[in-house]
Amino acid sequence: MKNIQWFPGHMTKAMRDMEAKRDLCDGVICVLDARAPIATLNKNLKKIFGEKPILYVLNKADLSDGRADAFVKFFEDRGRYAMKCDSTNISTKRQILTRLNAIVKEKRERAQAKGLNRTFRFMVAGIPNTGKSTIVNLLSGQKRAKTGDKAGVTRDVRWLKCGEFDLLDTPGTMPPSFDNQYLARHLAYIGSINDDILDMDDVALELLGELAEKYPECLTQRYGITDFSEKLGMYEAVCKRRGFIFRGGEYDYERGAKAIVDDFRKGRIGKICLEDPKDYQDFEF
Repeated sequence: MKNIQWFPGHMTKAMRDMEAKRDLCDGVICVLDARAPIATLNKNLKKIFGEKPILYVLNKADLSDGRADAFVKFFEDRGRYAMKCDSTNISTKRQILTRLNAIVKEKRERAQAKGLNRTFRFMVAGIPNTGKSTIVNLLSGQKRAKTGDKAGVTRDVRWLKCGEFDLLDTPGTMPPSFDNQYLARHLAYIGSINDDILDMDDVALELLGELAEKYPECLTQRYGITDFSEKLGMYEAVCKRRGFIFRGGEYDYERGAKAIVDDFRKGRIGKICLEDPKDYQDFEF
């Protein structure tokens, strides 16, 4: 698979805007994908956040397995605020607001002691397509921020009133270079990179290879695959299972790739976490 690099020009402007508004915020909600928490953790954003308290929200936990809980502990063991959630579940709103109130509790008490009743502000940031805008819409109680399955839907920095908090919705931002291509592939699998710049055949092949290593039983249940020795063999087994075959017997790899990637993104292959916190004990962020 070719090296993945993707950093659209609007992201540079967005990061400048975020840095300019940083001092207006009391903290940050950093939205991660619970299927790939390390891949979706942009370490470059730490330079923008400075010493602001950060709540790491592992979204799409309904598509992940028990490793999502292990990753919450991974963050908490390092003194960070963390939680998992499903932004399509209405109960998530209460859970997030509870955590935000805990983060600003001391600041609020100091303000009230001075007779001040101020509104606290949080920046919402993260990699594209992790569900930032869906979370903003959930907290605000109405559809104010654009959402979509395609990476890069949100292009502008905007303030939104969300009850007792003001939230700054920001565009998804990627690291300018992908030093770790293993993690970059995880971003491709979950849809954080624009599909238009990717070879989806390669993405599907690499995804099948990784799932065969980590979740072979899911491939057996979904596609009937029992031979995991070759990626191409698994790819063709999916095409055969789904009837993606041209006249003459050639496989329709394009439809097969789309089905494999879409099945993974929609959770049809099973509850999956591509990463294990035990592999990232020395990871700095």
